[in-house]
Amino acid sequence: MAGMNTRGRGPFSIRESVLYSSQTMKFPLIIAGALLGCSGPLFAKPLKVYLLAGQSNMQGHAAARTLAHLGMDAKTVPLLKAIQNADGSAKVHDQIWISSIEATEESGVKEGRLTVGYGAGGREPKIGPELTFGITMQKHVGEPILLIKTAWGGKSLHTDFRSPSAGAYVFNEKQIEHLRKRERNLAEVRQEKIKSTGMYYRFMLDHIRMVLGDIKRVYPGYDARSGYELAGFVWFQGWNDMVDAGTYPARGQVGSYDAYSRNLAHFIRDVRRELKAPKLPFVIGVMGAGGPIASYGPDQKRYAGIHGEFRKAMAAPAKLPEFSGNVAAVLTEDYWDGELSELVDRRGKINAKRRELSKDASLDQAQRDKALAEFSARQFSTEELKVLELGVSNAAYHYLGSAKILGQIGKAFADALAAMH
Repeated sequence: MAGMNTRGRGPFSIRESVLYSSQTMKFPLIIAGALLGCSGPLFAKPLKVYLLAGQSNMQGHAAARTLAHLGMDAKTVPLLKAIQNADGSAKVHDQIWISSIEATEESGVKEGRLTVGYGAGGREPKIGPELTFGITMQKHVGEPILLIKTAWGGKSLHTDFRSPSAGAYVFNEKQIEHLRKRERNLAEVRQEKIKSTGMYYRFMLDHIRMVLGDIKRVYPGYDARSGYELAGFVWFQGWNDMVDAGTYPARGQVGSYDAYSRNLAHFIRDVRRELKAPKLPFVIGVMGAGGPIASYGPDQKRYAGIHGEFRKAMAAPAKLPEFSGNVAAVLTEDYWDGELSELVDRRGKINAKRRELSKDASLDQAQRDKALAEFSARQFSTEELKVLELGVSNAAYHYLGSAKILGQIGKAFADALAAMH
């Protein structure tokens, strides 16, 4: 397995000690016997460490209350059982430890045993892919694991996570023309870009190194003599690049996001080099908010070209010969919930009706409320209202804030890494 192992060479084998004792003195036999009965850290494997990085969807915006939706589908009931106790309380996973960047914490970091609540900070507890990733990965390896999560909302690969091998950010002619029209000082703009380029790439590495430098602070049971092994990296990002018409002026045209593919390949190489893990297994979580493009409705069709080209660009590095067998792309569109999305679209009609009624001066507020309630009742069955209430907590670009969607995505990331091993 690729990765770093801080374990030393170790003692000579039991067989060697027995042979030595039979030919010289008797007391080494006692040592050999003790070794045979030893179940402690002498024979422990290196701690497997998994790195999770990206922007807001890696942070995770699925409110914990949406976990109940997992229990409404036989396919995802097992995930819910792995997350919650029978009484609905969140399980705390003793074999899975996590250190996660979290701006809402005073220290800027949230750490401990994995449980519900390691998603994005806010008014209510949330989850991201880390929860089911950790649960599934630990089941695959059958031993304690450590997750290190570095994710910040609204960050790009072209600038924020840009790695050294990608070189400097170069403004294209359209961007320069636009800046001149706004009478911006080009030298100042370029200097600002130099300062921000790669900033979050460096933040990511700084946090990873800080945790690896003192694992016992996060995971008290860690034994430094057994060491650790960087066992996998998951990248889940993309939105800020996909919507950036300045950096990618030909969005939607064939090859319009080729620069993203190149930058991501550089990112993979640079991360491996920086962490001295030349074959570190790497999973790319391909942007899939909205689901499969073939299933897009009339309102989504206008985005099909942009979304399709960007998804191809995200997945492209996994097809490079140098990454064969150690980089995999997971199509997160496969875990989109079409039923949930349709209910959200239908709810939009109710909002439109509310706006229409508010403009009708012939109605008083009680009449408007009654008319809206009657209209709403015709739009949804009782069961559909329940699904909508339990299943959604955020916008489509955050995968509807759905624990059912993000839970399946996290599991898929872990399964993809396990398949590479």
